[in-house]
Amino acid sequence: MGLALEYYLGQVEIEAARLAEVARLGGAAAVPSCPGWTVETVVRHVAQVYLHKVEILRRGELPDPWPPAELEARDAAELYAEAVTAIVEALTAAGPDRPVWTFSPADRTSGFWFRRMAMETVVHRVDAELAHDVLTPLDTELALDGIDELLYPNLAGPWWEEGDTGYPVDATVRITAGGRWWTVRLDATSVAVGQGAEGDAAAEVFGEPSAVYLWLWGRLGDDAVQFAGDAEVLRGFRGRLAESTQ
Repeated sequence: MGLALEYYLGQVEIEAARLAEVARLGGAAAVPSCPGWTVETVVRHVAQVYLHKVEILRRGELPDPWPPAELEARDAAELYAEAVTAIVEALTAAGPDRPVWTFSPADRTSGFWFRRMAMETVVHRVDAELAHDVLTPLDTELALDGIDELLYPNLAGPWWEEGDTGYPVDATVRITAGGRWWTVRLDATSVAVGQGAEGDAAAEVFGEPSAVYLWLWGRLGDDAVQFAGDAEVLRGFRGRLAESTQ
């Protein structure tokens, strides 16, 4: 599932511009959603993520070593501006079908990175906005698609086969947003995601799409959404989400 690549590319440009705008309010502001980070840290991080993906799109494989030492010496705002241009150009040149490295077992094409870069950008735009208390809404279509992407491949990938988790929750969680449902079945060694609301769930999360998406990413607190069912299951579920996105 996913949206048109042109839509993702447009969202990268829109969200990247908003991040730059908020960063100009002050790079030293602390980011509450990323303890220890400032807005300047966020800007530098996103710039390096973009440039890393430019290299993947160019080479087809992971660049090693990464990052180049000279990036740390660059002015964060200047580096970011260059990186935004570079990632838009690289995605446009690659198109949807170039074989490249990705972390998704189901998609090893350049098209994967259109969606991933849109989501990367919007989440970190929110980080910068939270630092300055100027949070603006997410595009509803992007938020719903972002829930899809966060649940698979991020959460429901093959990362759990060795039981490598601090949250070995064994339960089903249902997520409801924007007239859509996701049913997530977790145990210590696997996560499976289904579309729809079939079957029983030990716990449920529901709310407006943007709020649910940002709660899943740990960018909003529990007061942003609503819950039903087993609170311990929800704690374990959110812990597992955090592990899957580190």
